[in-house]
Amino acid sequence: MDDKCIMEGLLLDAKGVCDLYMHGAIESGTANVRQTFTAAFDDALAMGDVLYHQMASKGWYQIEAVPPQKLQETRNKFSPTC
Repeated sequence: MDDKCIMEGLLLDAKGVCDLYMHGAIESGTANVRQTFTAAFDDALAMGDVLYHQMASKGWYQIEAVPPQKLQETRNKFSPTC
């Protein structure tokens, strides 16, 4: 397994953990539990950010630019009509 595969796995794990922590915070019954999940969520987001930037710097995570027309279509689709 090469470094790219390892980092992809770590990033996927970080994303999965973020999902679990977010739902834990949403479903928590007390402020203390919610605060614990929120802190863990913030840490996992930070870790994902570091992994993303390391991968992007090596060319392993490339983002494709969205054409302006597609952005406007999406804005129109989800803008309030009232």
